[in-house]
Amino acid sequence: MTDIFTPEQRHVVMSHIRSKDTRPEMLVRRFLHRHGVRYSLHVKYLPGRPDIVLRKYHTVILVNGCFWHGHGFCSEDFPLQHESPNCNLFRLPRSHTDFWEKKIERNISRDEKQHKELTAMGWNVFTIWECQLRPAERENTLMGLLRTLNLILMKNLGVRMGYNTEEEEEGMMRAAENSFSEESEE
Repeated sequence: MTDIFTPEQRHVVMSHIRSKDTRPEMLVRRFLHRHGVRYSLHVKYLPGRPDIVLRKYHTVILVNGCFWHGHGFCSEDFPLQHESPNCNLFRLPRSHTDFWEKKIERNISRDEKQHKELTAMGWNVFTIWECQLRPAERENTLMGLLRTLNLILMKNLGVRMGYNTEEEEEGMMRAAENSFSEESEE
């Protein structure tokens, strides 16, 4: 199928795609603000200028669009890198596939590099995918985020959570993180 736009029209359409203040990002920001969690936006001194920075929790939240960040993308270099059987928001375009494949691979590589840099700096890094903010999954995703932030805050303040071992405590942190970072299997 050929493109219905001329190259000039396509350029105009693509130039209007936002990278900040997207609808998914605004949903997360409004939820956090409503629950008393204060944040900074796109902090310049952090790698990749993360979408949401929670200094009190020493945490950054990346709100990723499924298409632009390759949620469900699979290639030779990135076999099922962002595997997600429930996400149908990513579909490689049928025209200019070489260009789009390379672009998505570059985006994934950049995301991984920034994630490693932030983690090495001691930041907790959470990724929320656009598909996790669909109405059916939104409440579980955002409440899982809030639970995880509460656990991080308690840990940072040195609050004992009543667990017998560090392994159990780490298991609880992973479980809370996974409750919003993975797709629900409903």
